Amino acid sequence: MSSITESGNNTNDGVTNAKEFLTFVLGNEEYGLEILKVQEIRGYDAVTKIANTPEFIKGVVNLRGRIVPIVDLRIKFNLGKVEYNEFTVVIILNLNGRIVGMVVDGVSDVMSLQPNQIRAVPDIVASIDTKYIVGLASVEEKMFILVDIEQLMSSTDMELMDSVAMH
Repeated sequence: MSSITESGNNTNDGVTNAKEFLTFVLGNEEYGLEILKVQEIRGYDAVTKIANTPEFIKGVVNLRGRIVPIVDLRIKFNLGKVEYNEFTVVIILNLNGRIVGMVVDGVSDVMSLQPNQIRAVPDIVASIDTKYIVGLASVEEKMFILVDIEQLMSSTDMELMDSVAMH
């Protein structure tokens, strides 16, 4: 069986194992998240601020009658000065029925990755909280940090965002 895989004749198996990732930019880094979690991509609009929420929760927007909390990942990741310009977008995510908006610097592309293209996070980065990082992917000399968006929006954050969406 391994000879079939090595000879390249077993292409069907590779296609079914491929996952598609939406790539986006935060600061100087490129990230990817599973495309199946993405509901839509929108330009950044003004949000309604909610008192007593963490700084990274920008507020809420009305999305076709549904109140959606908006999280700015640039603030959550402490990426320094945050600017809102024509490239700033909101990725609307559907996380197990919870709708959340995520502000990023820009959306790049959709890429299809085979499992063997995803590398583990090196041990040198072990001091950083990597529970939300699926792995690293290198495509055409670009490095992408692949995130588990459900882990990133940890249960504590999600509970807080649910309470924001209720108001």
